[in-house]
Amino acid sequence: MNSQNKRRCQWVTEGHLLYENYHDTEWGVPLHDDCKHFEFLILEGAQAGLSWLAILKRRENYRKAFANFNPRKVAAYDEKQIAALMNNEGIIRNRLKIEAAIKNAQLFLDIQKEFGSFDTYVWKFVGGAPIQNRWASLQEIPIETPHSQALSRDLKKRGFKFVGPTIMYAHMQAIGLVNDHTTDCFRHSQLCSD
Repeated sequence: MNSQNKRRCQWVTEGHLLYENYHDTEWGVPLHDDCKHFEFLILEGAQAGLSWLAILKRRENYRKAFANFNPRKVAAYDEKQIAALMNNEGIIRNRLKIEAAIKNAQLFLDIQKEFGSFDTYVWKFVGGAPIQNRWASLQEIPIETPHSQALSRDLKKRGFKFVGPTIMYAHMQAIGLVNDHTTDCFRHSQLCSD
């Protein structure tokens, strides 16, 4: 089946290969890699108030700017690196978001120390397995849930920024804690684990 014949979630911009590829290969796939978890935390925080496509288009620039999403390196960024990031036209140049990414990197390392990995920490919010939703349409999908509220609350308590319940629900969707592909999407059944 070629790309044009696949039925996708309604939010995918048809014909936009970057978006289609992200949807078809990454979105909703259960993730268990701490560097990828950190990448999505940075990207979701940067996306606040913007479109996800705007962030996807800048993803490689973010990868370069944020040390290939290495939380240990980002946690050590100082005022010099912040100034360089503020002048980097390839990323969203919002000082609050940049400073939050650095602070979140430091706190990410604390979670790794406490739980052994960020992966162990984040998956506990869904009992260790993806929540399998069966939404018929985009309109049925909530913007936040009790699970994302609990994750948001815990991250905020630890000092994380740009981790509200709506951002955290988008994060949970992206990293496969929930399967929110609509039932008419070809990916729903592929990612359905029950």
